[in-house]
Amino acid sequence: MGSATEYNRRDIFKRAAALTVMAAAGGPLVAACAASGGSGSGGSAPTTGSADNPFGVKSSDPLDVVIFDGGYGADYAKPIEDIYKRSYTGSTISQLATQDISGKLQPRFNAGNPPDVIDDSGAQQMKIDVLQKAGQLTDLTVLLDAPYRDDPSKKIRDVLLPGTIDQGTIAGKMYSLNYVYTVYGLWYSNKLFTEKGWTPPKTWDDFVSLSATIKQAGIAPFCHQGKYPYYANFMIMGMIAKQGGPDLVARIDALDPAAWDDPAVLAGISAFYEIMQKDYLLPGTNGMTHTESQTAWCQGKAAFIPCGSWLENEMIKITPADFDMAFLPFPVLAGAKMPQNAVQAGAGEPFVVPTKARNQAGGLEFLRVMLTKEASGKFASTANSLTVLKDGVDPSVPLKPGTKSSAAAVTAAGAATFNYTYRDLQTAYDLALQNATNELVNSRMTPQQWVAAGKAATSSKV
Repeated sequence: MGSATEYNRRDIFKRAAALTVMAAAGGPLVAACAASGGSGSGGSAPTTGSADNPFGVKSSDPLDVVIFDGGYGADYAKPIEDIYKRSYTGSTISQLATQDISGKLQPRFNAGNPPDVIDDSGAQQMKIDVLQKAGQLTDLTVLLDAPYRDDPSKKIRDVLLPGTIDQGTIAGKMYSLNYVYTVYGLWYSNKLFTEKGWTPPKTWDDFVSLSATIKQAGIAPFCHQGKYPYYANFMIMGMIAKQGGPDLVARIDALDPAAWDDPAVLAGISAFYEIMQKDYLLPGTNGMTHTESQTAWCQGKAAFIPCGSWLENEMIKITPADFDMAFLPFPVLAGAKMPQNAVQAGAGEPFVVPTKARNQAGGLEFLRVMLTKEASGKFASTANSLTVLKDGVDPSVPLKPGTKSSAAAVTAAGAATFNYTYRDLQTAYDLALQNATNELVNSRMTPQQWVAAGKAATSSKV
């Protein structure tokens, strides 16, 4: 992802297929969970301790941390570990930074020796819904009810941005702390737009009109990460949400077949299809990886690209110094039920504590440390993204242009934010929608057929 989860990024096709096969065959993880009596209810967590140490962490106990080394890198974890060790001076912390989360950790889960806390993200993410159903994840309710370190009069649940708890909740309990507040939208170079005198579009009509102007200037109006269709789905589903409103988002997340009959669905996908009809795509983008398309965009070959707010940090070594990356909420169609400045945003980059962690208390405390203003600010300056802590970044913390732009958009949106949970919690459904979008962008499927495919996918469950 760059994130978190980048919302279960890259090679999701391979991962979903592999997990389906594993589940059907009674593979190692599933078999091991069954043998251990996993019930899907999650494990109990430490509840005894003091106000300063609510989980009863023993200072001498080592802590085993695994970080997904993706778009946010892994360097941000070091300051968090330093804060932890200030309180638990006798602790030693081992950290593994890797992109191969499943490959490195599945053997450890099978052996009953998982790490204490895991940033479970990326292409090789261990599926959270699968782990939860196998009883391998700690119920984080005890974390939500723990005192906030910066102000013990508040609980952790009181200082989280809206939607954070929902994003990690399965069957009424939270099993993952999605730490990064990811913002999804269109991205552009403010330098390019200023030089050309172009105004960032607010409505779909503005977008189409400007795209014609951009094409005349010899630049492709739009590119996307073609090999990973969920990027295009950020825009498609974002436009559908704005058109149909929060109730439609909830119905789509609930796999309600009737939701796909809502006129907003066809309106949103039909608008997006104009990009193909009017030849506004960067040539070859349908076959590009995320880095290939994002590099082309950084080189000025395309004006807009859809992505989450991990984009800036992911492309930091390639982006020209004067590029001036900027964020734009997805444009709205006429008659939209959400305002133009509504932003698709929510918690991503899931952190989990395994039930069989040797230092389960330490894993929970590590999450509590992450939710301090000091840790949140250090993450923002190191990883160039926001966290789910309310007012988590002090104004004095320097932010790069893209991060500052997305933060300003979230502020402007106020309560007008929305997000989908199906990408994390209904992964077979998500895969079916990605497959449909892949057909659409290659003009092998009409908008009406795409809607029908989405409706049929409501029967998909993992």
